[in-house]
Amino acid sequence: VQLQASGGGLVQAGGSLRLSCAASIRTFSDLAMGWFRQAPGKEREFVAAISWGGGSTYYADSVKGRFTVSRDNAKNTVYLQMNSLKPEDTAEYYCAAGATLGHIVRDKIIDYWGKGTQVTVSS
Repeated sequence: VQLQASGGGLVQAGGSLRLSCAASIRTFSDLAMGWFRQAPGKEREFVAAISWGGGSTYYADSVKGRFTVSRDNAKNTVYLQMNSLKPEDTAEYYCAAGATLGHIVRDKIIDYWGKGTQVTVSS
């Protein structure tokens, strides 16, 4: 099982980035997917999550209205569109898979973690 995040980079404040996470999981379409981030010296925090079919999404208050999570089950890929980026969004971003949206958002029960991709927002 492998989750590989990509799409990170350096962007100016106010700019946009789209992260992708490709999953080599046979049961990808049965899993909820999420994004977390970790800034230097801080704990890993939840960012966004999407249900297995894409019909339900959930966001941290800090990114609501700026970030959009989506998925393409035919491509085994989940995306995070990040707009209006702020310097405080600077972090390593990780994708994660869990049995349900509740497991990811409420219980922080993660079945699979991916390797991160660095996002740096300059002021």
